[in-house]
Amino acid sequence: MSSSPSISSPFSRSRTRLGKYELGKTLGEGSFAKVKYAKNVQTGDHVAIKIINRERVLRQNIMEQIKREISTMKLIRHPNVVRIFEVMASKTKIYIILEYVHGGELFDEIARHGRLKEDEARRYFQQLINAVDYCHSRGVYHRDLKPENLLLDSFGTMKVSDFGLSALSKQVRDDGLLHTACGTPNYVAPEVLTDKGYDGTTTDVWSFGVILFVLMAGYLPFDEPNLNSLYRKILKASFSLPPWLSSSSKNLIKRILDPNPVTALVKKETQFTSRSSANEIISKIEETARPLGFSVQKKNYKMKLQGDRTGRKGQLAVATEVFEVAPSLHLVELRKTGGDTLEFHKFYKNFSSGLKDIVWTTEQTTEQTTEGKRS
Repeated sequence: MSSSPSISSPFSRSRTRLGKYELGKTLGEGSFAKVKYAKNVQTGDHVAIKIINRERVLRQNIMEQIKREISTMKLIRHPNVVRIFEVMASKTKIYIILEYVHGGELFDEIARHGRLKEDEARRYFQQLINAVDYCHSRGVYHRDLKPENLLLDSFGTMKVSDFGLSALSKQVRDDGLLHTACGTPNYVAPEVLTDKGYDGTTTDVWSFGVILFVLMAGYLPFDEPNLNSLYRKILKASFSLPPWLSSSSKNLIKRILDPNPVTALVKKETQFTSRSSANEIISKIEETARPLGFSVQKKNYKMKLQGDRTGRKGQLAVATEVFEVAPSLHLVELRKTGGDTLEFHKFYKNFSSGLKDIVWTTEQTTEQTTEGKRS
């Protein structure tokens, strides 16, 4: 919890009470809600209270959106996400009690100081990835990531806020995709604009790329006076990188802002080739997997590796198969069949180091693993 401002008192002389909360100044105001500074008189903690006008919400037909925002935030407990404490209601108002974040928006930081130094941008970017990766592991897709929705506390810790446009995995249709077009135009992913459905994970990751560009460049990669021109540029991922960025930063941004979500997705499988015999390969896989906490089931040239620990999405399960592609040359395929994709990549990183003796790494063939989202 951030400490309260030390300047002038945020409370008026005629103090309004809402249960155990003493209301102070207005921090922000929108078409159907305002956010007020408040103090828990029982604990002395400072909070922000989002006060929603029921009548306006019903008139704009967005009650379901409000309910979704509340249920979404209740799912998430992470140091880089604004925390929800409780929800109260009266006949005319809904009150959402939130963690008070003292430092303002990351957007204001950029507006005041222009582009950030690479180390500073990296720190915020890593916090953003940690927060949103956690949200995704809980089946939550934010869908409106931008510097205005990233708050900073007095210690410089970044916190993701405003889940009003978020989606839950249960909203995904039978085709495995989301279909509601939403988000802020400059940060929206190309596939959202095509009206063919999209993956909530990759659209959030596209927004990562735009945010990283803004942090390091001080301006937007896609910014046009009218929406048609803007969307044309986004669909082609047509942008220019500023010359002062390091080559590694340029490469990362280009890899994230890939307009094709199919090539950008995290791969759930990986392959390598080997000059060893099929029996030698299977023995080596078993020998390497067991110390990492995996049980092994074998049938012909297929194997199933089952992790003994429960991860974010259950136990990690990996299917492997050995194919003969030429005399004395085998292709080994590993495919995630259960658990979390990022945990699969972490597993493979450790697993592959134990397979060095059998992996054939000439110039003609290399491991084909892709680590990271949209990168």
